[in-house]
Amino acid sequence: MSKRIEVENLNVFYGDFKAVEDVTLTVEPRTVMAFIGPSGCGKSTLLRTLNRMHEVIPRAYVEGSVKLDGDDLYGPGVDPVRVRRQVGMVFQRPNPFPTMSIADNVLAGVKLNNRRLSTAKNKELLESSLRGANLWNEVKDRLDKPGSSLSGGQQQRLCIARAIAVQPEVILMDEPCSALDPISTLAIEDLIGELKEHYTVAIVTHNMQQAARVSDMTAFFNLAAQGKPGRLIEIGTTDKIFSNPDQKATEDYISGRFG
Repeated sequence: MSKRIEVENLNVFYGDFKAVEDVTLTVEPRTVMAFIGPSGCGKSTLLRTLNRMHEVIPRAYVEGSVKLDGDDLYGPGVDPVRVRRQVGMVFQRPNPFPTMSIADNVLAGVKLNNRRLSTAKNKELLESSLRGANLWNEVKDRLDKPGSSLSGGQQQRLCIARAIAVQPEVILMDEPCSALDPISTLAIEDLIGELKEHYTVAIVTHNMQQAARVSDMTAFFNLAAQGKPGRLIEIGTTDKIFSNPDQKATEDYISGRFG
C-alpha cells in the first residue's frame, strides 16, 4: 500500500511569484519525513504539491515532477481527484464536517469518490478506519453524534480516520498538532508512529522536538531573503540533521538562533 514519493527539480508558482525553487527529494515507503524551517519558506506549499491541493489557489502551477512509485502525478490526463485519493491530507486545524455524524464524517470521502459499499462493508470500513486512528474505543457507542461534539484532539484523529478510509498510499500532515493541547499532541505523535507501518508519511511542523520524535528523515527549508522563493537547504536522517547538520543555517535554525 505504501509508496515512494520522488520530487525532482520542483518549482512552485502562484501566478508570477515563485514560492518554492528547485526542490529534489525522495520520501521512502513506510517512513516519516518532517519538513522544517521558518514561516514562509514554502514547506506547506511543497506539501500541498504532493497531492495537487495547491491547485485550489488560482494561477498556481508547478514545473518539475512529482512521482508516486514512478507515476507522474502531473502527467497528461492525470485526474487531481484520483491523486488526492492516493495521497490523503490532514490539515492544521481539525476540520470535521460539523453537521455530520462521526460515522458520516469518516465515510464522507468514500462517498465523495462514488464508492458504493454494502452496509456491512461500510460498518467494517468505519471500524477499521477509526481503529487505525486510535479512536474506535472512544467513539464506538456514539457514532451517530456530530463530529463537532468531540474534543479538538479527537476531531483531529477523526480527520485522520477520514483520510485512512479512502485507503490512500501516502498521508500528508500540515502542522497537525498546532491547535492541540500537549496530551492530544502526544496521542497524534503516537499515531504517526503507527501510521508509518502502512503508509508513507510527510509532516510539516514548527515544533523541533516533534520533528525529532516522529520522523525518520528531516528536510530543512529556508529563504535566501524576504520575497525570495523557499529552497531545500539540507536533507538527511533526523538523527544527523539534529545532531550534526552539514549546513550552518540548519544548525542555527535547530538551535533557535534564528527563525
